Amino acid sequence: MEQAQYVESLIKRARKAQKAIEDYTQEQVLELARAIAYTAASNAEDWAQRVLDETRLGDLQSKINRINDRPRGILRDLLTAKTVGVIEEDKERKLIKIAKPIGVLGGIVPMTVPESVIVSKSMNSLMGRNAIVFCPHPRAKKISTHVTEQLRQVIAKLGAPADLIICIEEPSKMLSAELMSQCDLIIATGGNDMVKAAYSSGKPSHGVGAGNPVSVIDETADLNDAAQKIMESQINDLATGCSTENVILIQNGVYGKMLDAFFKVGGRLLNTDEKQKLQNVLWKDGHLNPDVICRSAVTIAGIAGIDAEPDCKFLMVEENGYGEKYPFSGEKLSSVIALYKIDTIDDAIELTNNIQAYQGAGHSCGIHSFNEDHIMRFATRTKTSRVMINSPQNKANAGNFRNGMPFTVTLGCGTWGGNASNDNINYRHYINTTWVARWMDESTQPSDDVLFGDIAKRLG
Repeated sequence: MEQAQYVESLIKRARKAQKAIEDYTQEQVLELARAIAYTAASNAEDWAQRVLDETRLGDLQSKINRINDRPRGILRDLLTAKTVGVIEEDKERKLIKIAKPIGVLGGIVPMTVPESVIVSKSMNSLMGRNAIVFCPHPRAKKISTHVTEQLRQVIAKLGAPADLIICIEEPSKMLSAELMSQCDLIIATGGNDMVKAAYSSGKPSHGVGAGNPVSVIDETADLNDAAQKIMESQINDLATGCSTENVILIQNGVYGKMLDAFFKVGGRLLNTDEKQKLQNVLWKDGHLNPDVICRSAVTIAGIAGIDAEPDCKFLMVEENGYGEKYPFSGEKLSSVIALYKIDTIDDAIELTNNIQAYQGAGHSCGIHSFNEDHIMRFATRTKTSRVMINSPQNKANAGNFRNGMPFTVTLGCGTWGGNASNDNINYRHYINTTWVARWMDESTQPSDDVLFGDIAKRLG
């Protein structure tokens, strides 16, 4: 069967399944989402081992934690979600908003977090009474197929059609492109090339930009706390997540003390020769080396020919530039951070924007500070969708029970990152809405004095 016909057959199956749940109630779709979340939590250890065995990226315990936590977080947000029928009402303006299904979604699955992407997107898709067809990264096709099959079985036990969730078992770029051209909406999580393909497919898309989070440490920060949280980010699945801090900007007055704090939690500062050795192996032909990234700091150091103690958690290099000539200023998908010295918060803002204009535009940044003026100036003037305060970004950007961010696995980066949305992509992005407006007896038009104020006098 030709690729177009094959994808067409999957879409046809999914569309038939979607029609069967178009009249589901809010309670019925929430039941399906709960079943998916429960299935994930019940299989966390098995799925984590399968992901690690197939992709050979990251850390087993981190994956177990993610598979346990992420579905629970998404479900927390879904418990109060309105995705069926009337979801908003403005009695004063006599407006109501009705939620409706989109149809068949195309879910693009990366190799870094395949199981979580499938679970998250399935939960949100079914909450909107949609069906979804997944196309995984070829390096994660076995786990993607396995997870999808288990989810199909569990929703079938509840009386819903299994074909609400379908996975392409032998994925390819051609099949991914075909899926994107035939589905009703693309939810794309993955690399830049894939997201660009989604946006150029001619179909509506929610995609993500590249990650390259920058964190600032000013003179008011709790240095030990900042070091601990940044270390936690580095070892969380060995930096497979796009929210891992890649660059740390440290105010000059606390630079030495901050280094000491990093040393205490397992940081290893490389000298000039070691930095060059690391660069030589971390990048291959201008691209991150897939045989090196997302591995422990000790393993990466060994590959580079650098001595590192067994308790080394992350590697640090000092940097002073940004752009292609300074690759450490970009995303590394490794427990490796670039350190910069800064004088003022304004220097931090300018440097953050310059670094992320090179890579990571619009994604996220953070600041460790107790100076509210610094925090708000940084948040106001950086070109970013998320600013995490005194937080481990890798555990905060996509939602955490310790902050109020919506749980997600897809982080919109706004127009800075070439995306349509700045949001943590969630159930609201998985529905269509219809406005219903009633004619009112009286006009709501304000007087000209209210509308124009004193502008007429000022303009003469």
